[in-house]
Amino acid sequence: MLSLNELWFVLIAVLFIGFFFLEGFDFGVGMETQFLAKNDTERRVLINSIGPFWDANEVWLLTGAGAMFAAFPEWYATLFSGFYIPFVFALLALIARGVAFEFRGKRDSVAWKRTWDACIFIGSFLPPFLLAVVFASFIKGLPIDGDMQMYAGFTDIVNVYTVVAGLTVVLLCLVHGLMFTTLRTVGDLQARARKLAQRLLWPLAALLLAFVIMTYYMTDIFEQRGTVLMIIVALGIIAFVLSGYFMKKMKDGYAFGMTGAVMALSVTSIFVGLFPRVMISSIDQAFNLTITNAASGQYSLKVMTIVALTILPFVLGYQIWSYFIFHKRVHEKEHLEY
Repeated sequence: MLSLNELWFVLIAVLFIGFFFLEGFDFGVGMETQFLAKNDTERRVLINSIGPFWDANEVWLLTGAGAMFAAFPEWYATLFSGFYIPFVFALLALIARGVAFEFRGKRDSVAWKRTWDACIFIGSFLPPFLLAVVFASFIKGLPIDGDMQMYAGFTDIVNVYTVVAGLTVVLLCLVHGLMFTTLRTVGDLQARARKLAQRLLWPLAALLLAFVIMTYYMTDIFEQRGTVLMIIVALGIIAFVLSGYFMKKMKDGYAFGMTGAVMALSVTSIFVGLFPRVMISSIDQAFNLTITNAASGQYSLKVMTIVALTILPFVLGYQIWSYFIFHKRVHEKEHLEY
């Protein structure tokens, strides 16, 4: 039976898996607006396809960070103080993106719309890139001392390994978003999204392969959880191959599920490789933050568990309801809100 520490580590992992699965496709759609749409009307169709969902999808990130703060305060403190600058840029990009969705349609000016379109692109590209850099840094190891203080320099955070991780997640979000577009649009826009997703599979495969190889040689997670990670990698390869097969057969729903599975398995592998650590020290393994030394007291964890189990059904219910209500495809002949 899971201890409360283990339970909350699993819950935080589930929240981040849900965030990357759901927010991943609307990050992808946000990036598409710059090169898939041929005119302003198509750009509006793309934005309206994620209009009812993007803000609810971000709740998973906020909830994950909140759970981390409450369940593992030492993890939260070391993480957010050590990655202060990347998180500030990610937060500003998310704010600009949210404002852009609301503002771009308020004035009929080319310069006005181009400005907000740039905010949507940057706000859709930068957060997944930076978050992937942070997660890759977790498993590569960071200079954390015995007082749980992190003294990371620029190259500790930005290096070949973390940049490859960032680019891999960005491209995965883009392909995932293109498959979401095939489910929410019709006609030529839908066909172009499917075709572009198929073209991007080979570069994505190369990046995923490079990231797995670099993870094998540059981190210790395969030494710690080799058997389980090999199974996850095998499942990821199967999901990736099936996504290409379903794209070719124009079974867009299945293909979207498979690109989402690749995303979910990638995030799962990070948390599996970390456990029971939450941050790895590159100075000394004795300085690792774990689910034991970074956790709140048992009473706090018990109260949080009761509250979470009470609220969680309502949150999940709302999200499922919103996807059911707004499941119809978006096209240029209907009213476009954004």
